[in-house]
Amino acid sequence: MVDFNLSLRTKDVNVLSEAVRTWYQHNRVTPTERATQLLCSAAMDLYSQGHRTPEELATLLITRFDSPYSLKINATTSTAHH
Repeated sequence: MVDFNLSLRTKDVNVLSEAVRTWYQHNRVTPTERATQLLCSAAMDLYSQGHRTPEELATLLITRFDSPYSLKINATTSTAHH
């Protein structure tokens, strides 16, 4: 029988969610779908690298994405130099 340990998964999701919420509060912006997708993806990457507390994840997210403008992707510019 498979034991998925749902409480562990819920705990992990809560840690990631709290970190993303903290980023939004820190930057005083309203969540958007695109920004949330990017922040959650970054938070999951950081989590898989061993950063396990909401405080640590939030600090790293705030450092990596220092403003809402840092979440914007300019495809023309980003591919122009490749």
